[in-house]
Amino acid sequence: MRISVAADERVGVAETIVAELRSRGHDPVPHGALNDAERDDWAWASEAAARDVAEGRAEQAIVACWTGTGASMAANKVPGVRAALCADAETARGARRWNDANVLALSLRLTSAPLLAEILDGWFAGTPSDDDTDVANIRHVDDIQ
Repeated sequence: MRISVAADERVGVAETIVAELRSRGHDPVPHGALNDAERDDWAWASEAAARDVAEGRAEQAIVACWTGTGASMAANKVPGVRAALCADAETARGARRWNDANVLALSLRLTSAPLLAEILDGWFAGTPSDDDTDVANIRHVDDIQ
């Protein structure tokens, strides 16, 4: 799977995210601090990764900043993106299942390498629900302006 990855700094698990995705057979597309040709501020980096998803250049994205909050907020401004800030595997699994999240937001401060692996396990294990209520909620979120 092609997954865009954005970080505003090369600290914490920023580079580990790319390595972990490659080890799982994914094709990471780096943005922000992970790409020397791009602006590394969290808003710009997260927007670039989110636009890859919204415009079909990537199937999913992972965005990260010190807390993960700013990265999540910037990504969610892009129409068609549903970014979820996740600090554990069960939240990541639920974000995929009940929210059909297509962008994972992470905290560079709080996420260790072992925790990252667990979160990615949960993220990739989660599949979008086909329950009518869940689908209706996701459609409504997409319609909110």
